[in-house]
Amino acid sequence: MKELAILITEMVNQFHDAFISLCGMFGIHLTDKEMHFWVIGIFGIIFFGVTHAVFSWLSKWSMTALSFIYTVTVIIVIVFAIEIQQKVTGRGNMEFLDATEGLKGFLVFFMFFLLLKLLFRFIKILFSGRTASKSTGNPRSRR
Repeated sequence: MKELAILITEMVNQFHDAFISLCGMFGIHLTDKEMHFWVIGIFGIIFFGVTHAVFSWLSKWSMTALSFIYTVTVIIVIVFAIEIQQKVTGRGNMEFLDATEGLKGFLVFFMFFLLLKLLFRFIKILFSGRTASKSTGNPRSRR
């Protein structure tokens, strides 16, 4: 965990130095706050555009996939926040394996959820005599 944090920090520092050098070559002198405004602003809007395109496509395919992506993202943030909190407070060890075990736990429980969802869909098909897409579709679209 410590090695991953150091690697990420080093990557951010390298980008920071390169960005400052690039700005200096063009005669642009930004404060740290101004640099954060531009870098995070531009990165954020690009990331939003990509995310929006992917989620728009996924929403036509599966709301479960969207919910899963959102949940995994939040779980990752929470897991790393817990590990960082353990390092800061000294109440536990900051270890990458702790984080991966927590994420593995969510994935195992999510697989059980998917199996139950599949089982209920199969039972619904079995007793309704129709395919799942017809039984869950919009009644107006069948006209």
